[in-house]
Amino acid sequence: MKKYNHKQVGVKWKKYWEVKKLYKTKESVDKPKYYVLDMFPYPSGAGLHVGHPKGYIATDVVARMKMMRGFNVLHPMGWDAFGLPTENYALKNKVHPAVATKKNIQVFKKQLGLLGFTYDWDREINTTDPNYYKWTQWIFLQMFKRGLAYESYEPINWCPSCKTGLANEDLEDGKCERCGSAIEQKPMRQWVLKITDYAERLLNDLNLLDKWPEPIKEMQRNWIGKSEGALVRFTVIARSEERATRQSSGGKIEVFTTRPDTLFGATYVVLAPEHLIIEKLKSKIKNFDEVNKYIRKAKNKTTLERTVEWEKVPTQSRDARFSRQIEDLEKIGKKTGVELKGVKAINPVNNKELPIFVADYVLGGYGTGAIMAVPAHDERDWEFAKKYNLPIKRVVQPNAVSISHIHPINHKFDLTQALSEKQKKLEMLEEIYTGVDGKLIDSKEFTGMRCSEAISKIGVKFGKLTTHYKLRDWVFSRQRYWGEPIPLVRCEKCGWVPVPEKYLPLELPKVKHYEPSGTGESPLANIKNWVNTKCPQCNGPAKRETNTMPQWAGSCWYYLAYVMQGISNFQFPISNYSEAFKYWNPVDLYVGGAEHATRHLIYARFWHKFLYDIGAVNNIEPFTKLQNVGLILAEDGRKMSKRWNNVINPDDVVKQYGADAMRLYEMFMGPFDQPCAWSTQGVVGMKRFLEKVWNLKERIIRNKKQDTNNTQYPIPNIQVILHQTTKKVTEDIEALRFNTAISQLMILVNEMFRSEVLSPKSYATLLQLLAPFAPHICEELWSQLGNKKSIFLSDWPKYDADKLQFDTMKLAVQVNGRVRATIEVPTDAGEEEIKSSALADENVKKWLENKEPKKVIYVRGRLVSIVK
Repeated sequence: MKKYNHKQVGVKWKKYWEVKKLYKTKESVDKPKYYVLDMFPYPSGAGLHVGHPKGYIATDVVARMKMMRGFNVLHPMGWDAFGLPTENYALKNKVHPAVATKKNIQVFKKQLGLLGFTYDWDREINTTDPNYYKWTQWIFLQMFKRGLAYESYEPINWCPSCKTGLANEDLEDGKCERCGSAIEQKPMRQWVLKITDYAERLLNDLNLLDKWPEPIKEMQRNWIGKSEGALVRFTVIARSEERATRQSSGGKIEVFTTRPDTLFGATYVVLAPEHLIIEKLKSKIKNFDEVNKYIRKAKNKTTLERTVEWEKVPTQSRDARFSRQIEDLEKIGKKTGVELKGVKAINPVNNKELPIFVADYVLGGYGTGAIMAVPAHDERDWEFAKKYNLPIKRVVQPNAVSISHIHPINHKFDLTQALSEKQKKLEMLEEIYTGVDGKLIDSKEFTGMRCSEAISKIGVKFGKLTTHYKLRDWVFSRQRYWGEPIPLVRCEKCGWVPVPEKYLPLELPKVKHYEPSGTGESPLANIKNWVNTKCPQCNGPAKRETNTMPQWAGSCWYYLAYVMQGISNFQFPISNYSEAFKYWNPVDLYVGGAEHATRHLIYARFWHKFLYDIGAVNNIEPFTKLQNVGLILAEDGRKMSKRWNNVINPDDVVKQYGADAMRLYEMFMGPFDQPCAWSTQGVVGMKRFLEKVWNLKERIIRNKKQDTNNTQYPIPNIQVILHQTTKKVTEDIEALRFNTAISQLMILVNEMFRSEVLSPKSYATLLQLLAPFAPHICEELWSQLGNKKSIFLSDWPKYDADKLQFDTMKLAVQVNGRVRATIEVPTDAGEEEIKSSALADENVKKWLENKEPKKVIYVRGRLVSIVK
């Protein structure tokens, strides 16, 4: 018998698929469609390691099964090649980004080709292709024309290493997500997209995504961060201590609060170091040098460093009725702030003067960059007030039930005494109450009003009720070379003018030097013959925008580009292209990493909703089902990295064990969305399993007089397990439970090996069920059965629900705890019949020694236990 040679088999069938164009997507609108998509990769110089293809293998398994079930499948691939990663790689290796991108894509395509994916390469896209980014620019222009893209000069996240501005989504723990450098807040001209205009829809429409993982939806909810409350303005006055008079400073501090009911308890105001009013009050602040020194120091801290100090003291959730009593004041010693001496804030509800502090735990990018502090009803404010000896005023009296909430109620517990002690601690300000289940006290005409009612009443009278989102507008400019040019020109007469759509794409100029300037200007600013142009509106002198788009821009809509046969044919469905859009969209299954929850996935949903609004797409959400991929760790349990020298190259695995063995192993490692450590021995095991499948063909009955249902040589176990396996593999692939599907296939193969003969039909069914996981070997064995067409053009097996159970079952029989016999009984036999069969067994009779048993117990489907 010829041995299984994975190299020969792999080469043969890859060439066959390519020549036959088996995976070319057809526009068969009469068939049901299935659009399965991977989050397209950034083609790095390092190439793929074995962890990268896990998601690609999964979508390929699904795509192949859907093909066999009669679906018209779209399973494309492309490259997210613009942005900082590519440019930084090019700078490091002293090569142009365009050259690096082309070379890296070639390496990636070669590696992906080894694994035999069903990609239709005629639909390949590359975000750096002018034919592609023409439409990225087109979308930006539509946003600009509708006021969703605007110019801003406010402080942004600035990475001193990458020398570019970053959005909040580009940060991890307050540091640059790409290089790990601490971020600075730097005022700079940039373009910003008004994603906040879509915040409510982005939040509400998460309810439509019932096939998304709940943790991902919750991450998006938290990132959008909806809060309902009031905007309240505190007038700032300059306090002249010599004359004890107030002088207007001309400034106001706007505060957003979810608890306007506690305004009467506000005793100080805190500003973020980035707050612009500090500079405006410079001449009024008597200790400005001290304040300025503090601000400079705060700029050198990351967001995490500025907030983690508070996290050392665990805070209660919003639902908690009481903050815990703080006993170790040393834990709050690092909380810092500086009072702005010479200026005060006027509390609008009682006209009282409040001290103003600058403190780095308030962040400029959240809310209004200022808070009103109510230390009697906020743990963080209470800690700060205790440290700086600031006033604390109670304005909420909790209900008795709220006070009792913190204590367990039992027979040893004196509720009356506990309530009394709790009330004393509240009155002595030894503890604080942060809940809303109470009534106001010492709050003028609002005294006695329930908190829930007072929130709106006080909010309306002294402020403006509003909804606030933690989500910030998207900083869209990058001061780098390798990105899509922003298609705008600046005319002194006309202002910012869009490049006419007929002149798109505005191509990135070819340059020799593209190093970032570090001054806040893009390297494009130095290319005078490109920058200087004519105004499209008045034909006067104008200058092009020199900032480029962020790396996320091209990935916001790429899934739409695949629906056309080649990007050169792409056009948004304004006319005759709408049918293809309607047919293929939305994406049925989208697979990628959970790390994109608050970056790519929010941006793509935002752009899609905008395109829906302008009639460019016909559905509200882009991705029907989302599935996250669990990381594949190195054998040492760490993340694969050159730093640890633990990277495993898939090329080596495929060469030694074959693509099918690697594909099977990665799907068998464990639950698809969970991390697992790589084991080369696991791949070896899969290679052995495939050899076992290969060797099974020798057991096929070749006698033409026999029918394919094994009537002459009935093998009932195989037939039942075949139907069970067909059912389970079908359902498990649909549910992305690949590991349990493979486990069931192993059970089937083991059962087949127990039989000396095997029908061609049974073996063919095994191959069809295994084919999505191991396409190369299954194509080969399928052809050896005499089939002329690809196994992937055959119909997916169907199971018979009436044949999922065995006619008989085997049960162990124990006598005094030890197995003494095995009996075979009808599957539908009753308990008494089974017990009688067990007692009638000759071996059982022998061990009973003709004595009447004391007890006979039947454990359903497993055993009969006899006690003599």
